[in-house]
Amino acid sequence: MSEVNTEQAEVVPTNEQATSEGVTVDQAAPPAKTTAKAAAAKPAAKAAAEEPKKAPAKAKEEKAVKTAKTKPAAQKATAATAAAKDVESVKSSRKTPLKTKTYEKALAKLQVELVKLQEWIKFKKLKVVVIFEGRDAAGKGGTIKRITESLSPRVTRVAALPAPTDRETGQWYFQRYVQHLPAGGEMVLFDRSWYNRAGVERVMGFCTDEEYREFLRSCPEFERMLVRSGIILIKYWFSVSNEEQERRFQKRIFHPEKHWKLSPMDLQSRARWVEYSRAKDNMFAHTDIKQAPWYVVDGDDKKRARLNVITHLLNMIDYEDLTPEPIVLPPRQEEIGYVRPPMSDQTFIPEVY
Repeated sequence: MSEVNTEQAEVVPTNEQATSEGVTVDQAAPPAKTTAKAAAAKPAAKAAAEEPKKAPAKAKEEKAVKTAKTKPAAQKATAATAAAKDVESVKSSRKTPLKTKTYEKALAKLQVELVKLQEWIKFKKLKVVVIFEGRDAAGKGGTIKRITESLSPRVTRVAALPAPTDRETGQWYFQRYVQHLPAGGEMVLFDRSWYNRAGVERVMGFCTDEEYREFLRSCPEFERMLVRSGIILIKYWFSVSNEEQERRFQKRIFHPEKHWKLSPMDLQSRARWVEYSRAKDNMFAHTDIKQAPWYVVDGDDKKRARLNVITHLLNMIDYEDLTPEPIVLPPRQEEIGYVRPPMSDQTFIPEVY
């Protein structure tokens, strides 16, 4: 608008100047022919005088139009550039995926250390409880498998409890979990735990508001009591992004061997993502205590999450290497007076492969 007003201000003085010149010529009273010629030459002179001044005004107007058109495009380009930079910064902050060979080599070393830790737990009669909680499809089960696959089931047990029975619903809430706590020389891994009340039971309405509030009050005291009794309590929360959880759920849908991992509760965890987030935040606010803090695991990269959790678990307990001396196999007993029965008397499985 300022440029348009400037153009008008420039045009008005030109017209006034031309008019005053015309008045001066008329007062001179030249001959008729001369006056006619002057009158004929007057529009041409006026147009010639206005033309140099209109040209810059037109140029300014065209420039203003072009600037107005290019501003939104420039803003869009700037926004797109900023968004691209944000994406690049996020990608750069993410670590490159581990190669399978590197992952398996690191996992093998950590599993050897887990065996040493197991022997130390058995030797010192330690009582260890490790809780695995978090979003569905965040990698809890896979991490538990990698921990236990090289350990003795007599020392390391997994507690993955189903839905409570009618009798268990009438018990003290923590009662069904207490019976799975370890004795001296044992380690128990809870695949989901008493925190079901603060998560799925709260979101899905399986408990009352009073039961929920009572859990938030009594859970910290319950865990402090466990720690005072000599139990080493370690709590992991597996976090996963919305996009990665959806990708893993889709993978389970299209792989028949993984259908069992998709339950109605898992589907609800997608539909009620925000409600679960609020429940988790409130749970952390009440139960992230000094005696048993929460340790958050980034579960978007399964391989890194497994290695990081095992490394952290090993660092949480001071242990020593109790590896025995190299074992020497004794000689096999000689077959003196022993006659093996005919193989036809035994029933063998069909050899399909």
